[in-house]
Amino acid sequence: MSFRDDSDDGRDMRKPFLHTGSWYRMSSRQSSMMGSSQAIRESSISVVACVLIVALGPIQFGFTCGYSSPTQTAITKDLNLTVSEYSLFGSLSNVGAMVGAIASGQISEYIGRKGSLMIAAIPNIIGWLAISFSRDSSFLYMGRLLEGFGVGIISYTVPVYIAEIAPQNMRGALGSVNQLSVTIGIMLAYLLGLFVQWRILAVLGILPCTVLIPGLFFIPESPRWLAKMGMTEDFETSLQVLRGFDADISIEVNEIKRSVASTSKRTTIRFAELKRRRYWFPLMIGIGLLMLQQLSGINGVLFYSSTIFEAAGISSSNVATFGVGAIQVIATGVATWLVDKTGRRLLLIVSSSGMTFSLLIVAIAFYIKGFTSVDSSLYSILGIISVVGVVGMVISFSLGLGPIPWLIMSEILPVNIKGLAGSIATLANWFISWVVTMTANLLLDWSSGGTFTIYMIVSAFTVAFVTIWVPETKGRTLEEIQFSFR
Repeated sequence: MSFRDDSDDGRDMRKPFLHTGSWYRMSSRQSSMMGSSQAIRESSISVVACVLIVALGPIQFGFTCGYSSPTQTAITKDLNLTVSEYSLFGSLSNVGAMVGAIASGQISEYIGRKGSLMIAAIPNIIGWLAISFSRDSSFLYMGRLLEGFGVGIISYTVPVYIAEIAPQNMRGALGSVNQLSVTIGIMLAYLLGLFVQWRILAVLGILPCTVLIPGLFFIPESPRWLAKMGMTEDFETSLQVLRGFDADISIEVNEIKRSVASTSKRTTIRFAELKRRRYWFPLMIGIGLLMLQQLSGINGVLFYSSTIFEAAGISSSNVATFGVGAIQVIATGVATWLVDKTGRRLLLIVSSSGMTFSLLIVAIAFYIKGFTSVDSSLYSILGIISVVGVVGMVISFSLGLGPIPWLIMSEILPVNIKGLAGSIATLANWFISWVVTMTANLLLDWSSGGTFTIYMIVSAFTVAFVTIWVPETKGRTLEEIQFSFR
């Protein structure tokens, strides 16, 4: 995109998405009375408020992921679905998300981060209603596809928006809120699924997006996107709101302007230019992390956790599934606290190593169970061990491989290819997620031990990938990170 100071037409067309509510109306007298410490507090409050509003999108994302686990038995019974048909239903959100991922970069580049989130909310609402009122598989599948489309846009836009508004010292923690919100959405689906019927649960899925839409009118647009679109006045106003009305933003303004001015003036970039190291290297890291995140099998475990626990011999599988969801929220919360202290790279290595060990335990437990009598005490012990291994996998995933790939993707992609490259990386993530969720049930029917062995090998490879390729981004501005790839 070009940096245009005279882009009045573009400014007018996008004005509906730039409204920032009453925050912009603080008087100059009030602003001048603020001390620097108050400006810092105001900056933190403003940014956190923005993050909490857009975090409703990932909560919707997580609710979609978690919905298929507690509802499997009821939906298959009410609509007479086979295991394969229900597996298709579970995986269709990923198909829709792939389409959403393809569109997400261009939508967010053209109408802004806020505008794309507004667009994403609408198919989510329609999708949940379609599922709730479905009388056969056709409406069920259509609703799942629509949900997925919205989730595909959300999964790219929210981490990018958070990274672009967050101060350097808070970017890791705030960026991790994206995955924390996903886990909260999953846990809510598991919890509510214990008490309400599947159609009512689908109606409850509407709530995050119905709150998100009005909330977007009260937060500022991403200042970096405004700068890239040449909306200089709006860009500086947005940044001032985010940093505090008494804060000196001149240094950050100049850094962003230099970064935008140094990028290509064209509105598009040719695929041939991706051969340049400054483009292919961060894109390779982003795609690699987001693919390995899904190849670890996490969505297969979360989508069909009730089935896995039943295979392990746990009678209250839905309650155990909720327990896993709650543990995942706590572990992701710990990662949110740690990510700006220990760094992204170390957490990724610890996370993928923990997943490798946990998956090895689960695989061995299931292998031995296959040669053990159902009535023996060893069989029960192995069931407990396999559940502990699954819980260990979820905790390890939540500490790093869950939140950090999305955070790093939003940090390392150069501003002038963020739309294109972000779409490619998000598409890769959702394609692998679709493959995993489509095959998880079938693989578990084939061999539970073999399934977890495959996931374990991928996690071991992730340790090597992070150690060799992934840079540390803690404590660096977005402009510094992207300049380091040149």
